[in-house]
Amino acid sequence: MAELNLDPNIESPDDFYADLLAAHEGLSEEDSAAFNARLILVLSNHIGDREVLRTALETAAL
Repeated sequence: MAELNLDPNIESPDDFYADLLAAHEGLSEEDSAAFNARLILVLSNHIGDREVLRTALETAAL
């Protein structure tokens, strides 16, 4: 079973953040929230491990 990795792990995190902001550009607040929900589902599917996802939910709630 995989563990949730909370260590920095994104290559060029500033570039990713810029890409994320650009993906939201021009979206209404409602469309932005829907985009975030779809992104969460896509990334959750990629992770696939329910324990890791449960731990991520608990960590995000802190």
